[in-house]
Amino acid sequence: MPLRQTRRPPATLGERFAVLDPATGEAFDEAPDQHPDELDAVVDRAHEAWRSWRADPAARTAALLAAADAVEAAGADLAPLLTREQGKPLAESYAEIARTAARLRYFAEPAPGPRPITDGRPVRSEIRWRPLGPVAAIVPWNFPLQLASAKFAPALAAGNTVVLKPSPFTPLATRLLASVVSTALPQDVLTIVTGREPLGARLASHPGIRHVTFTGSVPTGRAVARGAAASLARVTLELGGNDAAILLEDVEVERIADRLFWAAFRNCGQVCMAVKRVYAPARLYSQVVEALAQRAKTVAVGPGLDPRSRLGPLNNAPQLARVERCTAGALADGARAASGGHRLDRPGYFFAPTILADVPPDSPVVAEEQFGPVLPVLPYRSLDEAVERANDTGFGLGGSVWGTDLDRAEAVADRLECGTAWINHHAELSLAQPFAGAKESGVGVAGGPWGLYGNLRPFVVHRPDEA
Repeated sequence: MPLRQTRRPPATLGERFAVLDPATGEAFDEAPDQHPDELDAVVDRAHEAWRSWRADPAARTAALLAAADAVEAAGADLAPLLTREQGKPLAESYAEIARTAARLRYFAEPAPGPRPITDGRPVRSEIRWRPLGPVAAIVPWNFPLQLASAKFAPALAAGNTVVLKPSPFTPLATRLLASVVSTALPQDVLTIVTGREPLGARLASHPGIRHVTFTGSVPTGRAVARGAAASLARVTLELGGNDAAILLEDVEVERIADRLFWAAFRNCGQVCMAVKRVYAPARLYSQVVEALAQRAKTVAVGPGLDPRSRLGPLNNAPQLARVERCTAGALADGARAASGGHRLDRPGYFFAPTILADVPPDSPVVAEEQFGPVLPVLPYRSLDEAVERANDTGFGLGGSVWGTDLDRAEAVADRLECGTAWINHHAELSLAQPFAGAKESGVGVAGGPWGLYGNLRPFVVHRPDEA
């Protein structure tokens, strides 16, 4: 199914880059390597399409519902391609596609209408909501389809047009997704561009873009904000996390061990709001380490297209190198690998699921976001100490507290400096709730009505009272 913008072939049509299969480390396909100079024409067309797209809320609702149906119908094509370029197990790819379709349906509800403002004066005031214009959506490689829809669904619902740029590590499934969604949209309402840097930097700083929504690392997020500042475009930045899980004295270790393990290791640990540190009471420390290590030793690791695999490879060679470096540094500092601790001896970017014990609290694997299948477990003597160490980070995305006394667990969760805190689970989000980080974990809000309003601006009309 051809992409919409391929009706106007770019000048650099012959330039392409290789896309690698992380299960083998070998190239299996190519994607267009579009030149930054092509963005002028792309953004101009997005602005032209915006003129009519913003004018008809009912048509937008119908289009987003039709797009959701089209995504579900294309699942058998999208899921294997997503697994092939991202690495995750096929079942997780299908779940990502289902979430993508559900998000389109959620935001298909009509945008908010006018609302009167009553302040006692003899004036009729009304607040109306207007779309911003072309939106740049820049998406990472860990959840390329789900995060793309998290950006373009509310932006389109609000009446904006979108220029979507996926990571060069995962361009193919996103191109297919954009093609599928675009069958329900007018031309140039959703456009995808693929390529290596400086394409993303040029898109973020393009003067025709009115909102830049980005998910990725903190350093890149800062660069995106600096680029968008040139034209005073609005920014929404969903950045990194170093989520802590605090286990209370009354926790039943075996009862929560599976949930805790998968809260850390889903998608091979490549989740911004995964558990990345566990703080366990000293009395239960050895039991927690052993329970998690046993699961790490027995989980099936392999290519995502193999139905027996529960964990796939890391997505790319630079990320594998980072995980190796963090783990080796922790082991050199005196940590002990209760499981794993090494790259697997096979083709591709596989790293053994790793539980680290006896880790120095200031080790980079604790202080930084490792973003891989490595989990440090640290003991604590007092609950105040655990909370202080959980909060002792520049990140503030999420956190969780685990125990049997739910009221006590909630009181501890309320002390965490983060955007979302969970009790006895982690990283579960409703489409209707806000998703935002504290500190360096982000700027702006995604999700729910907050995500929709982030793509709108207020417009107020005053008129004399007709009395």
